[in-house]
Amino acid sequence: MATTTAAPAAFRAALRTGSAEPPAAGVPDWLWRLATAVHGELPPTAADTWADRLHGLLGPAGVPAGLAAVHLWQADTVLPLLAGAADTAAPAELHRAAAQGAPAEPDTWRSALGPLLLQLYDAAYDRASAYAEGHTGARDYALANGYAAAEADAYGHEYARLSSEANARAFAEAHAEALGPALAAAYAADDAQGYAATFPGAHLKAVVRATAATAETPRDQAQTQARLLADGLLTALGAARP
Repeated sequence: MATTTAAPAAFRAALRTGSAEPPAAGVPDWLWRLATAVHGELPPTAADTWADRLHGLLGPAGVPAGLAAVHLWQADTVLPLLAGAADTAAPAELHRAAAQGAPAEPDTWRSALGPLLLQLYDAAYDRASAYAEGHTGARDYALANGYAAAEADAYGHEYARLSSEANARAFAEAHAEALGPALAAAYAADDAQGYAATFPGAHLKAVVRATAATAETPRDQAQTQARLLADGLLTALGAARP
């Protein structure tokens, strides 16, 4: 694959603005979509430094065809970060085999990815915001219909508890049902374009949210996780070269 010819400044600018297309040849769609997501999760200075490192890594050889780098990144960086929030053993084994050129069949991928995606998106759901919004809406409704303040507040909390958990389940199930078969098909066929169509940038953001959700300082933890994911992606790209 031909290398990118964009100057570093143009490369950084395209990432910073979230351009839908890479600034030059040599950057596959899946990598560009991941790169724009990574850049957006990092603090500005760190993001531009990372962009320069990515630009330099592309080099004359460009990015290897196929998904070997994705499998290495998943096995060595993404799944270890998720180990506290999801069961990652089966997917990690499949990714390691695929990185060595032995991808599993779609059904095997689906069986391993389904539980992982359910756990990931359940952990990534913004329960705090959903609860607060549900409580406020239900409390105000109760007040408007003659409830005393204490009763309205209790009603709001009960509604928020029930609705936020139901919405979290629906959110996780919808994403697992949509992404599981698509990811399984792409991984089984070593289909880079198919993988690009699974919204890898959004998946990365879910990983960041899921692994930072229970931290005492979620924002700081999210930036820490983003740095680990960013560095791991560069390492995987380098390791995937023949």
